[in-house]
Amino acid sequence: MEVILLERVEKLGALGEVVSVKPGYARNYLLPTGRALRSNKANLARFEAERAGIEKLNEEKKEAAKASSQGMEEHKFVVIRQASDTGNLYGSVTTRDVVDALVADGFKVGRNQIELESPIKELGLHDIRVVLHPEVTVTVTANVARSEDEAVLQAEGKSIAELRAEEDAAEAAEFDVRSLFDEDADIREEILKDDAPAEEAKEEDEEIEGGTAERRAKKDLRDTGDEEYADAD
Repeated sequence: MEVILLERVEKLGALGEVVSVKPGYARNYLLPTGRALRSNKANLARFEAERAGIEKLNEEKKEAAKASSQGMEEHKFVVIRQASDTGNLYGSVTTRDVVDALVADGFKVGRNQIELESPIKELGLHDIRVVLHPEVTVTVTANVARSEDEAVLQAEGKSIAELRAEEDAAEAAEFDVRSLFDEDADIREEILKDDAPAEEAKEEDEEIEGGTAERRAKKDLRDTGDEEYADAD
């Protein structure tokens, strides 16, 4: 099917060109969105008559898009999602999620302006094209992470593999420290076990010495004739 382009269409042609496209593409996208007209004598004549106005309108839309793009180029936003340790999301980040994030950050965009070939299903930084006008395109970055802290690390350039390696190293270091304390505790326990018989023997010796001293004292009382103290025992 041949159509007359009313604006520039990427990989297809510029405003005013007559191009051949698949019927489904024309009927489902170009014609209903006002990007093209069916190519016939009547529409060609109409286009030539209105060409100046169409070009002026296109230029105004282009300038508006440029104004909207201010601050959006290379804009980064965070999307928090649950994911496995390997970085695979439990779910996905869709075009709607991208639009919601950009709108929340103060930008005016629609779903048809987001170029996302397939939903995002992995953690990390993902560049996404936003077509504000056929001649005005910007790139934004979705920082998909499991937490705000993880998003900060990813923004610094650390990959999921690197983050996982750091977590494993931290866990290993913590385990080594615990093992050290456990080893010290075992040593102390062994020392206490070794000292226990000596302490028990010392206590027994003290008891024996105490009993011997007591018997000697009683004997001394009897020898001095102090019957009262001796009998009182």
